[in-house]
Amino acid sequence: MGSSLEFLLLSTVSIFTIVNPFSAVPAFLAITPGESVVERRRSARLACLIAVCLLILTAVLGEFIFSLLGITLPALQIAGGVLLFSIGFEMVRAPDAPKRLNETESDLAKEKEDISVTPLAVPLLCGPGSVSTVIILQGQTTSMMESSMLLVSIVVVFVACYLILSASAKGGEWLNPILMRILRRVMGLLFAVIAVQFVVNGVGDLPFMK
Repeated sequence: MGSSLEFLLLSTVSIFTIVNPFSAVPAFLAITPGESVVERRRSARLACLIAVCLLILTAVLGEFIFSLLGITLPALQIAGGVLLFSIGFEMVRAPDAPKRLNETESDLAKEKEDISVTPLAVPLLCGPGSVSTVIILQGQTTSMMESSMLLVSIVVVFVACYLILSASAKGGEWLNPILMRILRRVMGLLFAVIAVQFVVNGVGDLPFMK
């Protein structure tokens, strides 16, 4: 049970760090300028529901994806760790850069009546980083209990995401810029540490290392 709880904590911190709902708040507010607080909260609720379903599906089908593409867990851990470390490093050292939409995504968001699916759920909340993180974590599970803990952690993370986005629905006055900068750098540091652990685990699992 102890190892399962440790895995739950690792999974929750890893997924929350890469999803980083705090950095999604500015984009969330920018693509919902004409919506009321109730409408914004409805959009946030639907987006989080879609994102959690996508990541749960990713966790459930992780092993199938491995076998279908011929991907080994060590290779994915090392590649994913390097990628995630670069993101975490940029979060720590770069000037504040909240998640932004590219021009096409911004135009689509303005044209659509409901932005919950795109771009809010995908790619702001459920992007390549979160998908690869869940696949790596699923590959590290050693029991049904740990697999269940991974699903629980996904749900916990997106409940937190909804609460954060819902709290920002009034315009984000409560989000102090200094606090956001601190949170961004702390999460970037956590992200980098988790990424290094992924690489260490991957290298240790290579055939010639055993």
